[in-house]
Amino acid sequence: MSDRTLHVVANRDGRSAFVDVRPLPSNAFAAVPGFDPVLVWGTEAQPSLAGDRSALAARPEATMPEVGATRLWLITFPPDAVFTAPTFDPAAAGQEYGERLGSLAACFEPDHPGMHTTLTVDYDIVLDGELTLEIDGGETKVLRPGDVVVQHGTRHAWRNHTAKPATLIAVLIGASR
Repeated sequence: MSDRTLHVVANRDGRSAFVDVRPLPSNAFAAVPGFDPVLVWGTEAQPSLAGDRSALAARPEATMPEVGATRLWLITFPPDAVFTAPTFDPAAAGQEYGERLGSLAACFEPDHPGMHTTLTVDYDIVLDGELTLEIDGGETKVLRPGDVVVQHGTRHAWRNHTAKPATLIAVLIGASR
């Protein structure tokens, strides 16, 4: 992900200014080659216009937003073939999910790999590649670059049935039932 840059613009001394410019970090998993979920940004329920995320970035438990708060994710999904490779270790992958995804990891269903439900309204935008969104009952939709999905706390999984990685932007907005 080093070829992607985060540009933070905020008001300084009454003018717009670039207050932070840095490469987006990688959060690439060792146990799931090609999976790279990056928490790019987050706001609290009543965000400040100061543009400071330092407290959020350091807390893995901050991966899921509280009601009214937001999280911006940039996620690269490997082809599903990674999960069926003879070298794939589900236990190691599960441990890495727990260590790297904080409170988001608890939303995944151990008996249904990839399926998860979050207490969020999600705005999902496919940037690159092709992803299949699977929802309850096995219903699916193939999504391509530019396709947008709005989810309301739904049970779902992202599948990559192609041979190439796919990248998604997801904005999670904390919600209540």
